[in-house]
Amino acid sequence: MSEESRTAVVIPAAGRGVRLGPGAPKALRALNGTPMLIHAVRAMAASRAVSLVVVVAPPQGAAEVKSLLADHALPDRTDFVVVPGGETRQESVKLGLDALPEGIGVVLVHDAARPLVPVDTVDGVIEAVREGAPAVVPALPLADTVKQVEPGEPGAPEPVLATPERARLRAVQTPQGFDRDTLVRAHATVTGDVTDDAGMVEQLGVQVVVVPGHEEAFKVTRPLDLVLAEAVLARRRANDGF
Repeated sequence: MSEESRTAVVIPAAGRGVRLGPGAPKALRALNGTPMLIHAVRAMAASRAVSLVVVVAPPQGAAEVKSLLADHALPDRTDFVVVPGGETRQESVKLGLDALPEGIGVVLVHDAARPLVPVDTVDGVIEAVREGAPAVVPALPLADTVKQVEPGEPGAPEPVLATPERARLRAVQTPQGFDRDTLVRAHATVTGDVTDDAGMVEQLGVQVVVVPGHEEAFKVTRPLDLVLAEAVLARRRANDGF
């Protein structure tokens, strides 16, 4: 593997996760007895192409996250670094990027709240970047019909403006993969409010491509998602025989 094709992952884990209710930051919530963040780190490190994982911790919680990583068995072949994050996800990703050493050519950005992404999905994203795509997102076709509406008061009826053609729509997941220079340039130049890193790259006028995502790469944001995640883990344990 050449130096320039080495891959690092940035996991912004500084958010509080208000939709899951009060308590610990979402990334530190236990899933089957192990913090969600540890599941997410292991999912990234499962890829043999990943040589470094940078976890961006809550601003005051870097020491706690460091000891958390030290307490759990992680693959020896992967390096792990913890850096304190910022006020927003965008700031936190940039702080993670700033911590990357020379020689990393591919950068993945992964949500700590997607703890169960399969290694094939991670590898598929990395491969697409290595083959020349500057920005790659895993995504799934939508199961539901989507309506564009005029937003109103919470709970009040909202007028439908349009029904986008579902075949053209995708639900985007992570890890999102980037040529390092492209992502660094996006974070240096795009200052508006964006929901994901690929959206920042789009604002540069750079082509983003989609590769197949996976149903198990869902985001744990509501209590019901925790139930689903526990069920996925139970099924994996049954299939793996441990």
